[in-house]
Amino acid sequence: MKGLEKIIPLDGRDIKVVLQKFAPQAAGSLLISSGETAVLVTANRAAPREGIDFLPLVVDYEERLYAAGRIPGSFLRREGRPPEKAILVGRLIDRPLRPLFPQWLRDDLQVVATTVSLDENVPPDVLAVTGASIAVLLAQIPFNGPMAAVRVGLVGDEFVINPTYKEIERGGLDLVVAGSPDGVVMVEAGANELPEADMIEAIDFAYEVIQDLIQAQRDLLKELGIDMVKAEPPAIDPTLENFIYDRAVEPVKAILKRFEKDKNVRDAALDEVQGAIAQDIAALPEDHPVAVAAAANPKALPTLFKAVTKKLMRQQIIEEGVRVDGRRLDEVRPIWCEVGVLPERVHGSALFNRGLTQVMSVVTLGSPDDAQALDDLHPEDSKRYLHHYNFPPYSVGEVRPLRSPGRREIGHGALAERALEPVLPPKEEFPYVIRVVSEVLSSDGSTSMGSVCGSTLSLMDAGVPIRKPVSGAAMGLIKEGNEVRILTDIQGIEDFLGDMDFKVAGTDSGITALQMDMKITGLPVAVIKQAIEQARPARLHILEKMLAVLDKPRPQLPPSAPRLLTLQISPDMIGAVIGPGGKTVRGISEQYNVKVDISEEGLVTITAPNETNAKQARAAIEGLTRKLNAGDVYLGRVTRIIPIGAFVEFLPGKEGMIHISQLAEYRVSKVEDEVKIGDEIVVKIREVDSKGRINLTRLGIHPDEAEAARSSTVF
Repeated sequence: MKGLEKIIPLDGRDIKVVLQKFAPQAAGSLLISSGETAVLVTANRAAPREGIDFLPLVVDYEERLYAAGRIPGSFLRREGRPPEKAILVGRLIDRPLRPLFPQWLRDDLQVVATTVSLDENVPPDVLAVTGASIAVLLAQIPFNGPMAAVRVGLVGDEFVINPTYKEIERGGLDLVVAGSPDGVVMVEAGANELPEADMIEAIDFAYEVIQDLIQAQRDLLKELGIDMVKAEPPAIDPTLENFIYDRAVEPVKAILKRFEKDKNVRDAALDEVQGAIAQDIAALPEDHPVAVAAAANPKALPTLFKAVTKKLMRQQIIEEGVRVDGRRLDEVRPIWCEVGVLPERVHGSALFNRGLTQVMSVVTLGSPDDAQALDDLHPEDSKRYLHHYNFPPYSVGEVRPLRSPGRREIGHGALAERALEPVLPPKEEFPYVIRVVSEVLSSDGSTSMGSVCGSTLSLMDAGVPIRKPVSGAAMGLIKEGNEVRILTDIQGIEDFLGDMDFKVAGTDSGITALQMDMKITGLPVAVIKQAIEQARPARLHILEKMLAVLDKPRPQLPPSAPRLLTLQISPDMIGAVIGPGGKTVRGISEQYNVKVDISEEGLVTITAPNETNAKQARAAIEGLTRKLNAGDVYLGRVTRIIPIGAFVEFLPGKEGMIHISQLAEYRVSKVEDEVKIGDEIVVKIREVDSKGRINLTRLGIHPDEAEAARSSTVF
């Protein structure tokens, strides 16, 4: 079965969609491809489950290593738990899809995207996002789409749509924008200190292309004779709605007017009002219309009470320009920071506090073999910078079981990682593997940006020579009709009841990371521009508070950190350092209590408990790889004796022989009369013959040469 094939022209990198061929039992399915990268996307819908009061949408992204012609490296030789990047792609698909479904929808929805073929030039993620929109439309699920996504890279001074992996790496910009007919609905970006104006231009450029993809989806639906489903929200009993509204408005308004800065106090007051309304309903006769409606819909009270709170909070911001904690729209909450909050056994630590949000970031420095090996479809095979984010239940005063990191934790860690990566020193200058763990100790909005700020301070506390400090702020939005208000440094309630969560991180020179999520169906680029511009003074204010505590990286690493030294050797000398069966490198490791890593390019990294051991091991390796010249003088150790002479190891793994005639100025009748196994003696290279054999002598060595050899010994 050939199916229906459609080509969507896209800036020279066309997208092909194949319908009516794959997964015939799925409600909506397609194969979307560009180049040789192909993603199978399906969408399904099931009847709602009883008691569900949220949108039960599940988005899964699967990678199959056969897509790149590889067999999985695990013991079972099959794919298991999704790798971190696959989880992040799943989030990338979910984030622009979710706000476009009617929020009253309670049907079980599932979207599955599976990469089945991978072109090394074409990342699959944006194809999966656009494919998810088409699959949902084909499944005729209520949806405020179409929706599409594109990636923007920077090649020279030109923006490029859907760049290759190499263009992303070289260009200093990796921007993904998703949009709907109403505007931009998601932004995800990493950048190398890109100025705000350039980032806004890139987003605008992306949205222009997205509109072509949206139109292509409309044309496809028209050709297939499929109408977009427009469903009406379920009716709420007006008697119950008015009953709750009448009893909630004035108390809630009074609570919001207190400008309470502690969310726990405010939440407790709101809960008390809701509880009082519940008691009023319970006191009604069972046959009262309000009691009947409440019994028929147990979720109605919390839903309607939330709606009242949301309406009044937003009204206060739109009409009065004042937030629930009394701040101006562009005002940042009080900030305090501290570094070195943990004992020196920890390599670096910092505490960042903004309002009721508190994050502790901790740095650990490791050797190159601590890098994370990656077994996924992407070109990168290892990571030397790891940023992990933890969100325990006590951070919001809750009691729940501790679990392994979920999608949210992985996503927030990846965002902080992306924000800090551009300012890290290159591997050649700072060969350490760096792990930062951000522990959220208290949460009231923007913990991911708190992680960025705390991690910058902890890296500097650890002596990591970052190029520039990075700070971040989360921006919010309230949109009512044509009225729009941008909020700086949003807190929990403003995120929960607002329309946007827009995180902006960067240095004083430009942006290093962006992440925007919407709760409405889209936003004009002009409003995004305003949010990015309003974020800059907030970031600089936060940065000023941070630098007042620690203004630059500490000049020395902490005593507890391992010492790493590097040297570059010729690749053809790697074998000499490793030795037969690894004997030589093992000997160096054991003798100096170090760990030696050698890359294929000949970069040798030595990890040691202290600098002395590291320098001794480096000297040994330098000696092994040094070109030997006649006349060089060394301190060596006698390893073997034969009747005609003695063998001396003068560098680790390098031996030469002293003929009996070269042991002394006088005639030696027996080698053992002059030297014994284990003796340390000063020797000079007489000759390296055509077969590489080294002939040594003890004759003709100046006292100064002998002293220099003894002082620089690696034994």
